[in-house]
Amino acid sequence: MTNGPMTRRRALISVSDKAGVVDFARQLAAAGWELLSTGGTLQALTAAGVQATSVAEVTGFPEIMDGRVKTLHPSIHGGILARRDAANAGAHLAELAAHSIAPIDLVCVNLYPFRETVESGADHGSVIENIDIGGPAMIRAAAKNHASVLVLVDPADYKLALQEVVSLPDRQRLAARAFAHTAAYDAAIAAHLSESAELPAQITLELSRLKGVELRYGENPHQPGAVYRVGNQWGPVLDAQLLSGKPMSFNNYGDTDAAWALVQEFPVQAVACVCVKHANPCGVALGASAQEAWERARDADTLSVFGGVVALNRPVDLQTAQAMRGTFLEVLIAPDVSPEALEWFRAKKPDLRVLKAGPSHFSATEFRPLSGGLLAQTRDLRTWDNLGCEVVTLRQPTGSEWADLAFAWRVTKHARSNNVVLARAGVTVGVGAGAVSRIWAAERAVLNAGAGAQGAVMASEAFFPYDDVVRLAASVGVVAVLQPGGAKRDPEIVAAANELGVSMVFTGSRHFRH
Repeated sequence: MTNGPMTRRRALISVSDKAGVVDFARQLAAAGWELLSTGGTLQALTAAGVQATSVAEVTGFPEIMDGRVKTLHPSIHGGILARRDAANAGAHLAELAAHSIAPIDLVCVNLYPFRETVESGADHGSVIENIDIGGPAMIRAAAKNHASVLVLVDPADYKLALQEVVSLPDRQRLAARAFAHTAAYDAAIAAHLSESAELPAQITLELSRLKGVELRYGENPHQPGAVYRVGNQWGPVLDAQLLSGKPMSFNNYGDTDAAWALVQEFPVQAVACVCVKHANPCGVALGASAQEAWERARDADTLSVFGGVVALNRPVDLQTAQAMRGTFLEVLIAPDVSPEALEWFRAKKPDLRVLKAGPSHFSATEFRPLSGGLLAQTRDLRTWDNLGCEVVTLRQPTGSEWADLAFAWRVTKHARSNNVVLARAGVTVGVGAGAVSRIWAAERAVLNAGAGAQGAVMASEAFFPYDDVVRLAASVGVVAVLQPGGAKRDPEIVAAANELGVSMVFTGSRHFRH
């Protein structure tokens, strides 16, 4: 490590995350470093027998205001910011000497646990007290002067700092990591305060790598991939517990998130199963039990479910697990899995990724990638009960048809546009998704349904520009159609439905999903 201008180097250590800090400090001390510290870190070092000097002794001023002010002092920041390069060292070091300030050659600081405090549900006052002020100031000062001062914000870098010489490129990398650390910290604070103040227009983006998760690659083997957390957000898939099977892949994450989002649309009293392939639902069903819901969803499209992702909104028992014998699946996610079912999966399907979902929470903001940027919008959180459904035809849907229309609407909301969904008796009988034409989506759904279209209902996430979809639906026995309405030709489409004896319901709400 490059020496500072004084014969004895000085390190300031003040960390919230104390992992490895005692051993690190002990090695620094053994190498002849003088250690400065504050608060809880000083207590931890002293208790471990590592000699360290209180920052208050250096500044000649005690910590005040319950520790709010302790390092914001020229004796600290002057020691960090003084330049030691050939062109400027003389003047800066002379100023330090004139004010009896010694240089500081290493700053090891990480910040108050703001995110953890928010996630713990702490009261507002406790959250505010965990906004670090002095820490970011020291980190930024050291990172600015990285040619002369090592800055450490991650225990993983302690080993690097113990080298006798740390190269300038390594110092720059540490400085970049330090600025990223403080930037992420500030973004987390801004996001929390904006959310607390109910300011949805204030969209703050902070990304951090998801700890403990390694992706072999992205969508394809030639693409590197990673998982990131946005700000303080958490999620049922992001924070799911992998109970059994291989690590999650890039595509597994996307499909599982889509499956879980859809299965959560159903009322809590409904037992639901969702099968997803390439981010689109291919089989969705309700049942009297988790096993029945799975079997009905599987049988809705036995071809597409192969290699798919399954989400259940009920715990998986042994009977449900055994019912999955013979079907190759990539991922199963559920609120819980019984010990007997888990043992069966580990023995019979060792590659199947079995997930216990994290808390069912979705952030209010979602992002879509652009080259060089992101699109951001509030998530589509409108529910069935929040729609303004209006029957616009002479024929009214029956009670069972209303139930199927609500079921189909939940599916169409989560299928990629253009999409059309056919459903009957609480199960999808045909799904046409991701089509560039509405009639093509309908034709795909009808083809998938076959004879199952007889007596089914149809739902679409957007309006029908022509009456061709309605006429196709009626020709295969569909009895009720749900769509947002709002097309120029709505009168013609309603007239066609009346002519064909089909019920039609307008929701007044589009649900495009691209």
